[in-house]
Amino acid sequence: MAKHIFVTGGVSSSLGKGLTASSLGRLLKSRGLRVTMQKLDPYINVDPGTMNPFEHGEVFVTDDGGETDLDLGHYERFIDENLHRESNATTGSIYQSVIAKERRGDYLGKTVQVIPHITDEIKDRIKRLATDSIDVVITEIGGTVGDIEILPFLEAIRQFRKDVGRDNVCYVHVTLVPYLGPSGEQKTKPTQHSVTELRSRGIQPDVIICRSDRSISSGLKRKISNLSDVPVEGVISCMDAPNLYEIPLALHEEGLDNYVCNLLGLDSNDDGVSRLDLSAWEALVARVEAATRPVRIGLIGKYVNLPDAYLSVVEALRHGGYAQGARIDLEWIQAEEVEGLLAAGRLRDLDGIVIPGGFGERGVEGKVAAATYARDNGIPCLGLCLGLQVMVIEYARNVAGLAGANSREFDATSAHLVIDLMDEQREVVEMGGTMRLGVYPAKLVPGSVVARVYGVELVYERHRHRFEVNPHYRGRLEAAGLVSSGSSLDDRLVEFVELPGHPFWVGTQAHPEFKSRPDRPHPLFRGLVTAAVERAEGRAPRLIDVERLAPVS
Repeated sequence: MAKHIFVTGGVSSSLGKGLTASSLGRLLKSRGLRVTMQKLDPYINVDPGTMNPFEHGEVFVTDDGGETDLDLGHYERFIDENLHRESNATTGSIYQSVIAKERRGDYLGKTVQVIPHITDEIKDRIKRLATDSIDVVITEIGGTVGDIEILPFLEAIRQFRKDVGRDNVCYVHVTLVPYLGPSGEQKTKPTQHSVTELRSRGIQPDVIICRSDRSISSGLKRKISNLSDVPVEGVISCMDAPNLYEIPLALHEEGLDNYVCNLLGLDSNDDGVSRLDLSAWEALVARVEAATRPVRIGLIGKYVNLPDAYLSVVEALRHGGYAQGARIDLEWIQAEEVEGLLAAGRLRDLDGIVIPGGFGERGVEGKVAAATYARDNGIPCLGLCLGLQVMVIEYARNVAGLAGANSREFDATSAHLVIDLMDEQREVVEMGGTMRLGVYPAKLVPGSVVARVYGVELVYERHRHRFEVNPHYRGRLEAAGLVSSGSSLDDRLVEFVELPGHPFWVGTQAHPEFKSRPDRPHPLFRGLVTAAVERAEGRAPRLIDVERLAPVS
């Protein structure tokens, strides 16, 4: 039977529950355990797919097309497992399922209530992940203890221990121990109140993770232990780390994984010897610390005031930097301001440019201008999803002679809709009905830049978009020099474009950032950073050579 770990939080949002859960997952996997993870979110939206990025940050897309919480990105990057749409559930999706069952008559006319029907649905979502191939399911509960929206989830996980057995469940509570400058003290009162609130819901935590900007003393640990009925070994100090990939090692030093494994009976092999092997993760952290060569990458975005909107893009850039010993100095550039910055010469010092995805017309002309500048000045540039589309628009206007070329999304009256809906998509008008979501295959042109950086000619990438390169213009664009270096298996859809002779001017219709890993950077980000490093160090960037992009061992 799979073991279950539930991670809750108190006092404040953004304490790092997701990173704590991910780090614990990494530690357990380093012991040879088969781990999967899940996020239960209390908001009423069915999924984050229609939420404003300023509200929620990025939407992370799984292989099967699930539009999920950004914490699933942390989960995948830390435990190196591909999750799926059932790894994220919201209050909205849970109520939607319960109401559908009620309409079908599944409850045989009974009064449908929060307890037991909603809580049973929550428990069912958790049980679905506990397959025979899994040893440990880690479930993070979104929000904070005390929020009214979180109550059904707390009740469900309280019942869950009774359902599956006390020895099969561990409750981990993440809380805040703030430092007050005027008094020069760390205060445990917020933690005390948070634990009291959790216990009032019938849940006694087994582990308390104390978030702080400095280490928690043994005296404070004993105080928290006495006031919470958690053994002092279960009170874990988690101070701010220089980089997020150090967190698993810091928590291991505090004894978190040993304590949890002992609690759940997962501590050792039959011979009593621990299976823990952190050597690969320690090597990763060493590479992170050694990445000191500065490289300036400009991110041309619409949501740059909320960095979480581009969380996976930023992490994928850093992964590419680690492989090259490079420190990515990110320049957050508001797309609407690009043209003014170009006039002032503010972009000339960039070593590379990323044009990420997005929806809507705002800032598009700035992204087009950035693509033009990168093409004209030999600056390595990577376009992601919308980024590919603006690169195609830019090339159509400025090289292929298609004046006013645009996307139907931005100007349906354009004489040259080089980005458009496919014919069959126009028949679907329901919001989201035309989205291409999840993993799709693409065949790459032999010898192309993308084929060389990938090292293969068939790739599978995750998508989240509605509009495509218009096939009626593909011949004219290619005749003007733009290479469609990757396409769908039936050759109808353009998946990659590139510009021969440029150090690195590549666009992809996909979101490769979702598949990047800290110890296995995505080939496209590795390629961009490689070219950017050469520019930063004053060497004339060469065409990408796959031998320089060998996977990190």
